[in-house]
Order: sequence, then C-alpha cells, then structure tokens
Amino acid sequence: MSFHELVLLFTVFVLAVFLGFELISKVPPTLHTPLMSGSNAISGITLVGSIVSAGSELDANVLIFGFETSISALLGFIAIFLATINVVGGYLVTDRMTRMFKKKE
Repeated sequence: MSFHELVLLFTVFVLAVFLGFELISKVPPTLHTPLMSGSNAISGITLVGSIVSAGSELDANVLIFGFETSISALLGFIAIFLATINVVGGYLVTDRMTRMFKKKE
C-alpha cells in the first residue's frame, strides 16, 4: 500500500467519523435505541468484511508474540473482535428494547 492510498483511506475514515457524529447528534433521543440496534445489525456486514480481510495473505509478514502473521490478518482479527462486540451488543440492546414493549402478566 502506497503512502497516497494510506492518506486517501485515512481521509475517508475521518470523513466517515465526522459524518457519523453529525448524523447521530441530529437524531432525537427517542430514536437513538432503534437507530443503534439497526446500525449494529448492519455491522454484521463489517464482520463479513473483516473475515475476508483476515483470510487474505497479501501484505508483508510481521512477528508478533513469536508468531509470524500478515498485517492484513492481524487487522482482520482486530476487526472481527470489534465487530463481534458491536453485533452482540446491538442484539442485546434490541432484545432489551423489545422486552420493554411486551405486556406484563
């Protein structure tokens, strides 16, 4: 990956963070929970992409804790971990939200 590609990807990342912050700050508080649960479900796509990234062996290898691995596999593993937390948290919040609307017996 060249320096220009890295700068381009970093620029896209910063713009996505800024856009996400501005979008979430404009949503009324009553819609935060459904929006969050929906976006966490979409995060499952991130999980699939991270699995694909972890499986690729295109980058140079690095030595971490005595194990030789590629940078893409390492970043893919971190992405799998974070996306899994996001997806599981989204389903837990959705479950809690749907329990709030059930009638008490």
